[in-house]
This record gives sequence, structure tokens and C-alpha cells, in this order.
Amino acid sequence: MTANMRSLRNFFLYKCLFALTFWNCVSLSVENELFTSVSNKDGSDKKIKSLPLLYTNSHQSKANFDWVLIQNTTESLSLSEITNDNVKKLVALLSNFRQGSRLQNLTLTNVSVDWNALIEIFQTVWHSSIEYFNVNNVTQLSDIKSYDFDYSGTSMKAVTMMKVSITALYFSQNDLYEIFADMNIAALTITESEMIHMLCPSSDSPFRYLNFLNNDLTDLLFQKCDKLIQLETLILQRNKFESLSKVSFMTSRMKSLKYLDISSNLLSHDGADVQCQWAESLTELDLSSNQLMDAVFECLPVNIKKLNLQNNHITSVPKGMAELKSLKELNLASNSLADLPGCSGFTSLEFLNVEMNSILTPSAAFFQSCPRVRELQAGHNPFECSCELQDFIRLERQSGGKLFGWPVAYVCEYPEYLQGTQLKDFHLTELACNTVLLLVTALLLTLVLVAVVAFLCIYLDVPWYVRMTWQWTQTKRRAWHSHPEEQETVLQFHAFISYSERDSLWVKNELIPNLEKGEGCVQLCQHERNFIPGKSIVENIINCIEKSYKSIFVLSPNFVQSEWCHYELYFAHHKLFSENSNSLILILLEPIPPYIIPARYHKLKALMAKRTYLEWPKERSKRPLFWANLRAAISINLLMADGKRCGETD
Repeated sequence: MTANMRSLRNFFLYKCLFALTFWNCVSLSVENELFTSVSNKDGSDKKIKSLPLLYTNSHQSKANFDWVLIQNTTESLSLSEITNDNVKKLVALLSNFRQGSRLQNLTLTNVSVDWNALIEIFQTVWHSSIEYFNVNNVTQLSDIKSYDFDYSGTSMKAVTMMKVSITALYFSQNDLYEIFADMNIAALTITESEMIHMLCPSSDSPFRYLNFLNNDLTDLLFQKCDKLIQLETLILQRNKFESLSKVSFMTSRMKSLKYLDISSNLLSHDGADVQCQWAESLTELDLSSNQLMDAVFECLPVNIKKLNLQNNHITSVPKGMAELKSLKELNLASNSLADLPGCSGFTSLEFLNVEMNSILTPSAAFFQSCPRVRELQAGHNPFECSCELQDFIRLERQSGGKLFGWPVAYVCEYPEYLQGTQLKDFHLTELACNTVLLLVTALLLTLVLVAVVAFLCIYLDVPWYVRMTWQWTQTKRRAWHSHPEEQETVLQFHAFISYSERDSLWVKNELIPNLEKGEGCVQLCQHERNFIPGKSIVENIINCIEKSYKSIFVLSPNFVQSEWCHYELYFAHHKLFSENSNSLILILLEPIPPYIIPARYHKLKALMAKRTYLEWPKERSKRPLFWANLRAAISINLLMADGKRCGETD
């Protein structure tokens, strides 16, 4: 039993030693094993389609080959950390993927090799099954010299190189650029590599796509180059082009060019007798983020369909520009436009972007001049919410959703109290915005107001009151200038009597005798005996009223028919308010029917409605009481001429 156990143990040890020896042999010869053909069961040879053994252990693969696997599939391979030390092994590996192999995509990242090693990699890939070759982050590219590259017999379709750093200080530019210029492939991309030039191909080139994004290319690129006859797409974004005219002549020989992106450069065009000549096939042009102004519309491809002029210095679209009859899309966002451009030069325009300009009140006639426009992007402008904007807002409601971004992107900027208000919430009345209607309404209101004022003036005899006020003012002014020392008025009469001439008999036979000759020593001012000759009637009336303590008005139908009685009532009423005194005494001699009182006697109506008046009694028995009440109303002691008061004795 012990002997059997010992035999089994020895057998197991032999097996382990054999396996270890075999694994070491595999490890040492794995590189050769990977590049040899394997036989299938029927004995036919087959090329290796994938690399399963190579990447079973990444640490082991890096230890043996000094590169890092990024991706490994049947059709794609991605490797990183390529150096001069492992480039021979890489070339040996790639040599096995001859045309007919399934590997089509190869990506190399972080490539630090010299010029000869890079050319050897390219030459090997060129004659392999690889169709799409990407090289990212190439450094230590030195010792550049001429090389007779063999472009024949390739499956390559596209080459992409990003972030290429050349460390060589002295070399021929042609040696570097002719390798790429003469590539017989459809697409070439060299980006972020500080490339300052690219040669024109030496023969008719199959290039259909060129992308030189973010380099240092200038106006010298492809000048007088007639070999890019199949080129359809050219991307020159973020370079150092300055002349739009030179760019146009660069494209003039590119007979198949359809798309050109030359955005984010330093392009300008002064338009001063500078000619432009574009490729007739060019239909899409991106000129955004340059330094172009209004003159750019004098230098545009006539067959352009899609034009991007975003972020330039354009203030308007000139009306006399050449027609772009094929233009369907126009991007003028982030410029300095003050209004929507018309479509006189863009008869086929369907899409227009004018966002982030300086448009305060966009023209409501835009859709009339641009009937084919299906979408207008006009948001994010500093809209001034006023009457002029009402038509544009109304137009949006009728356009059927043609305004892109409505209503969020359309907000009032001015005036300040409406800032932030969406245009859909801004409303003004038709009267406020229709100038003709506003003028007609104002005119009608003015006419109505004038008519009302005129009627009131006539009805209330306003001109008469104005005239009386003027006369009173003039009389006071003359009195002041004539005797300024006598302006402190001394009362000389108990009362001034105002009556109609037709009532004079009653005044002379009843009023004067009973007041002056009776008890109380009442002194009355009567115009027949107290008016001063030489002065106007108005001045005499004013002086008598001013020098009288009271004013007695003998009211009757005759009184309201007298013009002078009206004067006297007016001035007495003026004194009533100016001196704030209770100086009016009304005697109703005869009843006055209201309908016979003229409209201008509205003050008389007011006085009779608010103030108590004495009514002349027809019965003789009541007259003593009447006279007693009248004397009581005018009771006051006046200074006589001799300095005594009325009623006093020695």
C-alpha cells in the first residue's frame, strides 16, 4: 500500500514538471505561435482571425510586448503605448493581417516613435486588410526625411490623426506633407496638430473628405490646386484663415465640393472691388464665428442652400445683394441685426435663425415677403413691448406655429416695468396702437368738449363774467395807482341800492323816505345822486359798493331784465366772497317766476335759494314790521363828515 502511494506521488510530480516545462515553452514561443498558420481538421490553412492567447493576461502581454490592449474584436483592434522599443513587434503583428482578413479598424493611442518607425507602421497598415486607421496623440516625431511611400494595393478608406506633435526643429515641409497629400484614400483627418500647411496632391486625388480641424492653416492652403476634383467635404474649422475672397478662389477648382466648414477663423471681407469665385457645386457653407460684416453678402456661392453666418458682426442684409435663389436655410444668430431681413434675395428660404440679435420690434411684414418660410427662430432678442410689436404677436397667432421656441424664448426686455413678460401675455388696446383711430377719437372728444364748453359759456354767460372780472380788476388797479394812500376804504353809506329803473318810483317814494327820514339816520347810496361824473358806470358801481356797508337789491321781474342790475349784483357778490362779509340784503318787491330769470342769473337763483330775503307786503298793516327788519339788517354807526357818528349829538 505504501509502495503504491509512493508510485502515485512520483507520477503526479512528473506530470507537474512536464506541464511547467510545456508552459514555459509556450511563453517563450508565443509570439511566433501567434503569427503562424493553424490547420483545421480537414488540413486546410486559415489565417488568424483574433488574438485570444495574446490577451489572456494583460500583464503578461505588456511584459512581453510593451503595449496595452484597449480593444480586441474580430474586426477592431485598439492598442496603446506604442514606442520605438515595441514597434518591430507591432509591425510583425500587423503583417499577418493581409488583405482578406476580417480586421478592418485599427486605433493606436499614445504613439511615441520617430519618423521612420511611423512610416513603417503606415506602410505595413497600407497593405493590410485595415480600412480605417486612427492614430491619436503622436509624440517624439523626429528625423523627418523624404520617403518613397508605396500607395498601391491598399484597402484603406480613411486615416485619422489627432494631436500630432513634431519635435524635429529642422526638416523639409514637403517631406512631411507629401506623405499625406498623395494618399489614395477617400477620407483624411488631421486635427489638433498645429499643422501650418498641406500640399496639393501631385495627381488627381480620390479624397472626398478632408478634415483639418484646429490647426494653424492660413490663406495659402490649396491655392491654385486643381487635383481635388472629387472632394465633397472640407472642414477647416478653428484655423487662421483671414480672407474670404482667397478661400472662395481656393474652392473654385474643387469641382465636386458640396460642404465647407470654415467657422471659428479670422475671416473678413471688405467688399471694395474684391472678387469672389466659389465652387459652383458648393451647397452648404459654415462661416460662423468669424469677423464678417454686411459685405459678406457680396461674396457668397450663388448655388448655396444652407448658410451659417452665426456669431459675426452683421447689422443688416443689403437689399441690393445678389440673389441666392437656392438658399433654404440661413443662420444669422448672434449678430447685430436690428430687424428681420427680407426675402428679396432669398426667394426659396424655408428656415431662418435670427436669435440673440438686437431686434426690438420685428417687422410684421416678414412672412408676407417670405411666403416659403416654414420656421423662424427669433427668440432671445431684446424685444420692446410697444404698439409696433402687436402686429408681430398677432402674426404669430396667424402663422400656425412657425415661430420656433414660442412662447418661452420670446420675452419683453423693454420697458423695464414689462421686463420678463412673455410676448403672449402682452396686450394693448386697438385704440392705443391705432394712430389714425386715436387721432380721430381725440379730435371728436375735443370737438365735443369745445361744444360743451361753448354751450355752457353761452348758457351761463361766461364771457360776460370774464368781461366783468376784467373790468373789476382794471378798476382796482387804476384806483391803486391813483390813490394808493386811500386804499383803506372808509364806509360812507349804510347801504347801496340796486334797482331797476322801472322800480324807481317805489324806491323814491317808499324805500328812501322810510330809511333816511325815519328813525336811525340811515344813509343810502343811490346812483342818481352819488355816482361821480366823469367815471365809468362800472367804476361808480364798484366805488359805491366798496363804500357801502350793505347792498340792497330790489328784486322784481324788471330787475332780472336789467343789464346794469346784473352788473351790480355781480360786483356785490364778488365783495361777499372776497371780504367774507354778510353784505347782501334782498328785497322781493314782486314775485319772480323762475322761468323768466335768465341763465346768467344763476347766482341770483343761488342767493334766493340759500339766503333769507325780505318780501314787500301788500297789506299796509305789515309794512312797519318790514321797515323795522330792514333797519335792523343795516344797523351800523358810521362816521360823519364832522367826525361824529350817525345818531350822536353834542
